[in-house]
Amino acid sequence: MEDRVTYREAIALQPQALEASRKAVSVALDGADLAPLKTGSVALVGIGASLYAAYAGAAQMRTQGLRAFAMPGTELYDPAIDLADSYIALSASGRSVEPAKVLELRPHAATFGIATTADSPLGRIARTVIGTASGVDSGPNATSYVGSLQAVGLLADRVGKPGGARWEALPEYAEKLLESCKAPVERAAALFGDRISIDCVGQGVAYGTAGYISLMIREAARVPAQNWDTLNFLHGPMEPNDSRTGVILFGDGREVKLAQDLAGFGIPTVLVTGADVAEKDNLVVIPVPSTGSGLTDAILHSIPGQLLSADLAEAAGLPKCEFRYRQTDTKRDT
Repeated sequence: MEDRVTYREAIALQPQALEASRKAVSVALDGADLAPLKTGSVALVGIGASLYAAYAGAAQMRTQGLRAFAMPGTELYDPAIDLADSYIALSASGRSVEPAKVLELRPHAATFGIATTADSPLGRIARTVIGTASGVDSGPNATSYVGSLQAVGLLADRVGKPGGARWEALPEYAEKLLESCKAPVERAAALFGDRISIDCVGQGVAYGTAGYISLMIREAARVPAQNWDTLNFLHGPMEPNDSRTGVILFGDGREVKLAQDLAGFGIPTVLVTGADVAEKDNLVVIPVPSTGSGLTDAILHSIPGQLLSADLAEAAGLPKCEFRYRQTDTKRDT
């Protein structure tokens, strides 16, 4: 995780990263004892982008018959809190303090770690560690985020009901989408110029995508952004929106009508969807192929969001993401 490329370079590397990571994770899973995950409840914990991967991963696991939920690692700092039978900690670098502490406080639990490399502080704490081997990344995270999602999906396929994902085909889907979404992303970036805030909306697995993209917009473009569950968004959170703000929606269900309604209210809106939806004033539609699996869809849905956040960052004169307020107590070396 010490090697870094630019954000755009990392986005472009994702098809290759997904291919390499699928092979590495499959080997790691072959040698892992996954029996504890097949019964009881599973807590997925993370922080930052990994928290949103946890939300998406838990939602997918539930569709495959597993009793899974996600939460920030800070919610489990009290070792007396016993919410799950197994714990999966996600940390791209393997150095984030919060998910590592959750496992450290539960030495007798069934604990699993997912990180880019097994040789990390998280890898030394988790009883079972899965290295995604997703390769070099940028700040903000790109390859490591999709690698984490894929790792959770491959894990879910081993311990839950069949999820219907065609992981072998995912790199090709991603490669084609990187090219096909360029034009609509450019239109979306033009529509979103000078937005004072951006809401990102989705449900189920897409709620995790909305969280991840809102974080990318905050980190890369320094625009206030927030994620919302689709139906929760209808119950008040949408009220501040007007022509000065923007909304990005991910999904094929209630998101479609909501996107059309928002555009009709004069609110700049972007819809990332597998549905056939026509563009209109204030509405840009970014078509994404539907793959029949929540997490493969989530990986693909993240790509237009990544490219849009990169466009917004460059338009703001921020071609390179440099954290202004980096804190000293968020990472560990041992």
